[in-house]
Amino acid sequence: MPPKFTFFVLGLDDVCVRNPHCGNQPGFNLERGDTMRSFLLLTETGPVLLLTKCTSITEEGLVEHLNGRGIEKFIAFEVPVSKVHELYGIPFEVVAADIERGRDMRILDYNGEHIFESFSFDELGTATPYEH
Repeated sequence: MPPKFTFFVLGLDDVCVRNPHCGNQPGFNLERGDTMRSFLLLTETGPVLLLTKCTSITEEGLVEHLNGRGIEKFIAFEVPVSKVHELYGIPFEVVAADIERGRDMRILDYNGEHIFESFSFDELGTATPYEH
């Protein structure tokens, strides 16, 4: 039986650029315990789920990149990385590997129905509004 929902992993270079202001520790390594964050963003065009090595969704370089992609207003919620890993499995690992190789941010899912079906409101962190 096919899965009820489909999710997408975007691998576009313009979505996955390096930000000079975004946690660029030399030798970023998840196995060593370097932190990765996952955020659910409610944007003008719908929700997106992203992974980043930035410590905050409002870091200058990350916000500049989102603004450059047309996302100038959003409400962000941090979601547990462990839950995202559990839900997405291998696609999560592919995206996390890109972050280990130097990407600062990757969009893991932009299917709003799937995202909302996957997370309860109790699992979401504090809302962080942003407006350019």
